[in-house]
Amino acid sequence: MQAVLSTALGAVLERHLEGAPPADLGLWTLRGLEVLDPQLKAEMRSGTLLLNAGDRLLAARPLPPPLPNAPPDATAPGLALGLSALFEVAWQHSSLLRRAGPERMLRSGFEELFNHLDPYSRYLTPEEAGAARGRRVGQVGLGLRLAVGRGREVVLATILPGGPAAAAGLRPNDRVLAIDGASVSADDLVGAASLLEGPAGTEVVLRLQRGGRRFTARLLRSLLPPETVHAERRDDILWIRLDNFSSATDRHVLEALAEAFPPDGARAARPRGVVLDLRGNRGGLLGQAVAVAGAFLPGGVVARTAGRHPDAARVYLAMLGDRTGGAPVVVLVDGRTASAAEIVAAALADQGRAVVVGSATTGKGLVQLVMPLPNGGELLVTWSRVLAPLGWPLQGLGVLPALCTSLGEEATEAGLARLRLDDPPMIAALARQRAARAPVPASEVAALRETCPPAEAKPADAAVARVLLTEPASYEAALAR
Repeated sequence: MQAVLSTALGAVLERHLEGAPPADLGLWTLRGLEVLDPQLKAEMRSGTLLLNAGDRLLAARPLPPPLPNAPPDATAPGLALGLSALFEVAWQHSSLLRRAGPERMLRSGFEELFNHLDPYSRYLTPEEAGAARGRRVGQVGLGLRLAVGRGREVVLATILPGGPAAAAGLRPNDRVLAIDGASVSADDLVGAASLLEGPAGTEVVLRLQRGGRRFTARLLRSLLPPETVHAERRDDILWIRLDNFSSATDRHVLEALAEAFPPDGARAARPRGVVLDLRGNRGGLLGQAVAVAGAFLPGGVVARTAGRHPDAARVYLAMLGDRTGGAPVVVLVDGRTASAAEIVAAALADQGRAVVVGSATTGKGLVQLVMPLPNGGELLVTWSRVLAPLGWPLQGLGVLPALCTSLGEEATEAGLARLRLDDPPMIAALARQRAARAPVPASEVAALRETCPPAEAKPADAAVARVLLTEPASYEAALAR
C-alpha cells in the first residue's frame, strides 16, 4: 500500500492540472476511511495528520517538511509512509475496514482525494485496469452485448460478426437465463455483464431461451477488436458512425473513405458528402481522435492541450491530408457526445470543414494521464485541458452545433429556413463560444449551453444532414464563422 500511495501521490503532486499542497492531499486521502467506517475521523493539526475513533486518538503522523528547490513530487514518499502507517492502524482498529479489504480502502481514499480535484481522475483496481487495457487495445470477450428486453428480461442485444457468440449461432433477442450457473436479472445488468468477463482462452456457459426452447451455449473468450466504425452508403451519402475511439478506429475510417473516395476513381461515382455520426460517442484515445479529424482536414491544428506540467502543453496537427477531396461533411452530435468525439467535432467546425448538427455536447475537455501502479492498478490523473483550434476550452462548454435540433421540430425547421436565407441561426452563440478562454465563468457556460440544450439523439438529425448535403447554399451558410 505504501508503494501504491507513493506512486499515486507523486503523480498528483507533479502532474495534476490543479496544484494542491501535500497536506491537503494527505488529509483528503485519509478521510476516505471515514466513508467506510463513520467512527473514524481524520484531521490536521500543526502539520500532523491525526486519526481518531470517536473521541480517542488512534495515531498521529507528522507530515514531511517541504524541501527547498525540490520537485513537486519530492514529498510523496514521506507522505505515503505516514498515510500507510495510519491506514494500518485503522485496519487493526476497524472490523468494517477489514471487511471492506485493502483495495476498497485504497479506492475510498482516492475517491475522496479526487472529489476535491476534478470529476475525471480516478483509481482503477488491478482487475479494472486489466479490463481497461483490454478496451484500449481490443476486447477480451464473447462478441455479444447484453440489454434489458421489453419484458424486463436480460437479452442479447448485439452479436458481433466473427466473435464466439456468432460462431455458436446465438442471435439478437435470445433471452439469457443464467451465466455459469448464476441466474441473471434485469435489475442488475452490470452484474450480469461482469459474469461474462474473464481472461482470453477461458470458457463461459450461457443458459438461453429462444421462443419456447431452452438451450446451453459454451463460449470461449477471445481477444476481439472493438467494433467502433460502421460505414454504409445511403442516398448517395457516406454515413460513418463511430461508437468510440479505440486503437483501430482511424484505420477503419481510412478504409471506408478510401472505398468511397478512391484517388483514381471517377468523381461522378463518389458520394455527394459524408455524415460523421458521433452521437452517443463517449470518447476514447486522444491520438485516434486526432487521426480521424486529420482524415478530413488538409492540414492545420486539430487541438491543443495546456496544463501545469510542462509536458502537458502540446499541439496536435492534422497529418493525413483530406481523404475526401473536399467533399462536404456534416457531423452529428448530441448531449452524450464527449471527450475525443468532441475534439473531432470542434476541429472540423473551427476549421470550417464541417457543419455540426444536433445539440450541445457533454463538455468533457480534460485529458487523463494513465499512471501504472505497483499493485497492477492504474491511476487516471487529469493533467491538461483541451483547447479547440481557435483557442476556446472544451471543458464545460462542449461543442455547439451550427444547426440545433434539441429545441423541437418547429425550431429546427425555422433554423433551416434561416440558413436558406443565408442567416445562420447559431452564429452569435458560436462567436461567443470561440471567443471564450479558460477559465470560463459558470454563468457564461450556462448561457451558451442554453442556446441549444444538450439532448439525446433526435430523428431530425439525420434528416437535417440530408438537407444540408443536398442544398449547397444552406451548407455554405451553416459553415459561416
